[in-house]
Amino acid sequence: MKPRIPFNKPFIAGGELEHIAESVRAGRISGGGPYMKRCEEYLEEICGAPRVLLTTSCTAAMEMAALLCDLGPEDEVILPSYTFVSTANAVLLRGARPVFVDIRRDTKNLDENLVEAAITERTKAIMPVHYAGIGCEMDALVQIAAAHDLRIIEDAAQGLGACYKGQPLGGIGDFGAFSFHETKNVICGEGGALVLNRPEDVERAEILREKGTDRAKFFRGEIDKYTWVDVGSSYVSSDLLAAFLWGQFEQMDRIAAKRRSIAEAYFEQLAPLAAAGHLELPVVPNHCDSNHHIFYVLPRDMATRTALIAHLRARSILAVFHYVPLHASPMGQRLGYEEGMFPVTEDVSARLLRLPFYFELTPEDQAEVTTAITEFFGERT
Repeated sequence: MKPRIPFNKPFIAGGELEHIAESVRAGRISGGGPYMKRCEEYLEEICGAPRVLLTTSCTAAMEMAALLCDLGPEDEVILPSYTFVSTANAVLLRGARPVFVDIRRDTKNLDENLVEAAITERTKAIMPVHYAGIGCEMDALVQIAAAHDLRIIEDAAQGLGACYKGQPLGGIGDFGAFSFHETKNVICGEGGALVLNRPEDVERAEILREKGTDRAKFFRGEIDKYTWVDVGSSYVSSDLLAAFLWGQFEQMDRIAAKRRSIAEAYFEQLAPLAAAGHLELPVVPNHCDSNHHIFYVLPRDMATRTALIAHLRARSILAVFHYVPLHASPMGQRLGYEEGMFPVTEDVSARLLRLPFYFELTPEDQAEVTTAITEFFGERT
């Protein structure tokens, strides 16, 4: 049965259908339409980037970044094991090797103190993942990358609107990748964007997105015909999705404010349980501005988490765990990794539980969630 309080519910801001209708009336619903341009310019302003390209997904954006880094079979890329499969797949699809590193206990992000030891003569890039919309320690990572002539691909799938020391996530490294999947703060069903923070990458990125052709130049009137000039794929977003996305961008401030209020309520209502040692709450460093993408708790062990999930489900509340560590997966084992190699990652994966979090979550429903959690631990003491 469908839970009464789901984990996620896609939010319709209000103007999406009107914008889609306008796109249809304009007669340009494929890539390169007016809404795509409008969304890209908006993201360029947010990130302070010379160019942002809308893509079919965040996965596509990271694959493009891997192509722009010229990754090949002799190369390695450092990334956390605690991430979605797309981060590693972008590397593997180029024939390169993902080199996993453990995460920090506080933010659940790539542990910058372990990165330098993982660098070899084959290392070509670092892929930090901004978990839950909380920034990785980018100053340290940028310094390491500069010292070893490496490129940085920010997996900012969860990070739009969040900042690290005042810098927008996705706009710090060489590349940033955003997701607009229906589970994210701002959505269009499926979609993403590639942030290009170095002007010299822009021309080739446009070619890669358009199946390896210089079609973008043709549409701008810079050439009289377009042709095949490089590798590439069909990474460009349709104007229909961009139209939907623009309706969300119009409500960015409203969405951000509501998510902040939900997160603050969770912190306040669950603080007594954290003080009593029953669970851990998210840690947001003072120099990070979160976009409140996820609210999670960490009970003491996996058994407690499993029991808590069942307790909530019995009350028609859906709470879910998150990533299975990539190094412990069947594919990770094929790459030579095994369980026990990254203890913090494995501990977090075994205990972390994500609570219901969506725009239309009412204060009453949220109070019901936290009351149920409080009752659960009360029954166990």
